[in-house]
Amino acid sequence: MAPVLEKQLPGAAGAGDNNNEEEEGHNLWTSILSEVSTTSSSKLPSGKNILLFGEDGSGKTALMAKLQGADQNKRGRGLEYLYLNVHDEDRDDLTRCNVWILDGDLYHKGLLKFAVSAQSLADCLAVFVADMSRPWTIMESLQKWASVLRDHLDKLKISPEDMREMEQKMVKAFQEYTEPEDATPSSPQRRAQTAGEDEAVVLPLGDNTLTHNLGIPVLIVCTKCDAVSVLEKEHDYREEHFDFIQSHIRQFCLQYGAGLIYTSVKEEKNMDLLYKYLVHKMYEFQFTTPALVVEKDAVFIPSGWDNEKKIGILHENLSTVRAEDPFEDFITKPPVRKVMAMQCTEEILYFKLHVSPAAGAANEGVLANFFNSLLSKKTGAPGSPGSPGSGAVGAGVQGSAKKTGQKPGLTDVQAELDRMTRKQDSMVSTNNTPAPTENEA
Repeated sequence: MAPVLEKQLPGAAGAGDNNNEEEEGHNLWTSILSEVSTTSSSKLPSGKNILLFGEDGSGKTALMAKLQGADQNKRGRGLEYLYLNVHDEDRDDLTRCNVWILDGDLYHKGLLKFAVSAQSLADCLAVFVADMSRPWTIMESLQKWASVLRDHLDKLKISPEDMREMEQKMVKAFQEYTEPEDATPSSPQRRAQTAGEDEAVVLPLGDNTLTHNLGIPVLIVCTKCDAVSVLEKEHDYREEHFDFIQSHIRQFCLQYGAGLIYTSVKEEKNMDLLYKYLVHKMYEFQFTTPALVVEKDAVFIPSGWDNEKKIGILHENLSTVRAEDPFEDFITKPPVRKVMAMQCTEEILYFKLHVSPAAGAANEGVLANFFNSLLSKKTGAPGSPGSPGSGAVGAGVQGSAKKTGQKPGLTDVQAELDRMTRKQDSMVSTNNTPAPTENEA
């Protein structure tokens, strides 16, 4: 029997190896099926919505068209619809994010019902666009559009339980914000890991934080930040103007638990960062950019990072205004800059005084007529002194200048006009003098 047993031993060992291989194969397929199942259940969701609010001309459509990759954007009316392609590189998954852009005219606010409902609200993110080229409109615009959205949400008749759950989710997301860690370069868009129980201690909210909780993420996008240099050159804006503006915007952001980003489509500033932050908030992609507060035209503050103490750092640079002063008292709308007749006449007068005398009487007449037309526009309505048809142009203009505070340079223009008129009259008199007859000669 021993030889038989010896012969069976190798066979028994071979059967064991086969069993091990089968078991390993089974485990491999189980692992693959499990991974496929997990991947299938974590595919990018569809039906996400970005709601865009802002004034006409603030750059809403241009902003989203740039993110969409469109070379040209055609601005619509009422409620525009665009979409963003969102690609999960790890899972090679693609989805579309809906983008709804509400017209800047409040007449169209009722169209919001087509963009967001009680059922879709939980899948929405609100973006309020502020125009940095017109900073005096920023705070009024933010308050207006936030009010429009709040009024719409009140009409959705969401159950108190559902609304409370959404609000608590926003509070938790704000409280649990942590500085992002560097992502693996080969996987910049991989999903964020689920927060564990050993996370950092959650701090309570500040007194002015999330006092206006909409139950959905909010982002403030300041567009046209390339206009900062224009504000400095043409409107004498200084560092404290931009610090004051940023301070008020960040206070607003705290109230709504919102993030803040400064962008420029023209200079493509922070556009890639904006896209990454949007997909991070909407699809939980990992996000690796910390807050940026050094450059006044490229600010980025993620939701949950800011607080009153950090905003207070800006107040240290305020010298001619207090942080609590009303926004519109310091960031005032400049006077409308028209093409002033004074500027035109001074430039043309300079040209006239430096041309060759050989220009002749014809040029004198043309300039005289041009001066008359400008002075007529400058001195008021028809029938007033110095206006067309009132006679005594010189007296009328001088009287009007005294009453309305016109620049003294206008009298110089009038003097030049009088000189040209007298010269024309003398030339006409000379030309009309009959030639002497032979008897008179």
